[in-house]
Amino acid sequence: MSSNAPADARHVAPGPTPSILVARGVRKTYRTGAETVEALRGVDLDVAAGEFLAVMGPSGSGKTTLLNCLSGLDDVDAGSVAVNGDDIHAMTDARRTRHRAASMGFIFQAFNLIPVFSAVENVELPLLLAGSGAKEARRRAEESLGRLGLGHRLRHRPPELSGGEQQRVTVARAIAGEPRIVWADEPTGNLDTETAATVMDLLRGLHDDGLTLILVTHDDAIGASAARRIEVRDGRIVADERRG
Repeated sequence: MSSNAPADARHVAPGPTPSILVARGVRKTYRTGAETVEALRGVDLDVAAGEFLAVMGPSGSGKTTLLNCLSGLDDVDAGSVAVNGDDIHAMTDARRTRHRAASMGFIFQAFNLIPVFSAVENVELPLLLAGSGAKEARRRAEESLGRLGLGHRLRHRPPELSGGEQQRVTVARAIAGEPRIVWADEPTGNLDTETAATVMDLLRGLHDDGLTLILVTHDDAIGASAARRIEVRDGRIVADERRG
């Protein structure tokens, strides 16, 4: 193409994907009696929108503490964490809770489902707490469960569901509010190999649809699903690798 071509006819390379999460100097210390444990020791981390990041490391390395501090589930002792440009640790507890409800979803190893609630009630509850109307919350909950193949199990309670079905309910709960980030802490830890593979296929599909996914695991096979892996040891990020 001629250099005299009009500017709007020239190819412009896309800029870098903006960071959805920026953490700087994050520190967290736990004190139990006379014992002091530095769980996080000045962590810096940037995560781009739409990224699939696996947080790896041995038990006790600080992986879950990192997830809790970056998501705002736990306070930090020093440093800052900006999500969507907002410093979540500069917020009041009430505002931080609203921010989490509006922009984040969570998947836990232990499922954390309310046993006396049906699958659809478990999924709609966070939506109701975030301010959605009853009809809208029910619509979103049913839609999310249907998307994960549980449209026929809406009225079943957790004890009536298999482990894999319960974890799919937690995934549905995490995505029903259309979050910007989903945090997953050992999401396959309580599942057999085949069911774990199914859940990971679901999470990869959600990521392919544009979701930012930050997953904590000690399992190399699970971590290999992510395009980026960081390794945490003794409260520090000691490796940061990208695939492809």
